[in-house]
Amino acid sequence: MDGAFLDWALEAFSGYGAADELYEGPSCVLSAVDNRQDKRMLYAVLDHHPNHDDIAAFLGRLKTALDERNLTLKGITTDGSALYPDPLRQVFGEVPHQRCTFHVIKELTKGILQAVAKARERFAQSKPTLKRGRPASKDKVARRLARQSKQIQAKISDVFQDRFLFVKRHLIRSERQRFMHITRGRPQ
Repeated sequence: MDGAFLDWALEAFSGYGAADELYEGPSCVLSAVDNRQDKRMLYAVLDHHPNHDDIAAFLGRLKTALDERNLTLKGITTDGSALYPDPLRQVFGEVPHQRCTFHVIKELTKGILQAVAKARERFAQSKPTLKRGRPASKDKVARRLARQSKQIQAKISDVFQDRFLFVKRHLIRSERQRFMHITRGRPQ
């Protein structure tokens, strides 16, 4: 990176940075920005997915640039992936490391949606297998199984149709009631 550009980016450095990686096909772009001023300080383009050595080398370049200008890093924010903690400790010591709340919420949402999908699969597996066609009016067992299958299918539909209820933080009263109806009998 050009020295004049780096001087411009670090002229009013706040002391707080953010590091992240962006994947585009087989390439990866590592970048470090000043968190408070939204100025990119450094970036590196890799032709492979980064590992701890790549992150440590990148953070080493950042530390060198900061040391040359007598600047210190007071804290850094990352996406919380396993790539960062060890190289950060190795290069910067015990600098405060914060996980980005957006990435945390994204991971929680992803986990919730996966749990909802697994619940739907469990419901689908618990549906009884029925013979083709409508059950005979005199066959009470077949009618009971048909009712049970219909109830389970309704639960599966509710879980799919109202899956947005599982990831919202605050529900209005009617949404909360519907959520409680869908999840009754399930551990919270």
